[in-house]
Amino acid sequence: MSITLNPYLSFPDARAREALELYHSVLGGELSVMTFGDMGTEGPLATQVMHGQLTAPGGITLMGADAPPEMVQVTFGDSMSVSLSGGPEDGDQLRSWFAALSEGGEVRQPLEAAPWGDEFGMLVDRFGISWMVNIAGDGGS
Repeated sequence: MSITLNPYLSFPDARAREALELYHSVLGGELSVMTFGDMGTEGPLATQVMHGQLTAPGGITLMGADAPPEMVQVTFGDSMSVSLSGGPEDGDQLRSWFAALSEGGEVRQPLEAAPWGDEFGMLVDRFGISWMVNIAGDGGS
């Protein structure tokens, strides 16, 4: 088994399922969701996501969960972004993902030519998650 590094996203306001379903519709792959109720929790927390995992083509894995305030404090900011990168052959796919993820969110840097020769853009999706997209130029950075 190999070691992997992947983002684990926390969502306030019981929006993890909605966010993971959006990411699944954009990135494809397989989504599995386990609720607190699946683990025996009763009451309002039972329907919230205890753990969700999206495994998408190309080695992409996103994990996430609802963050009940009594368990996890979520603070959104600019200290963490999910980065999607590829080469020129991935450009159409990455541009499509950028457009889909930005719907209802905020584009902070349009996906366009960058000084280092790549195409680069940044956005915050409608769930408050920051994304960076980089399409390597023909020089292959």
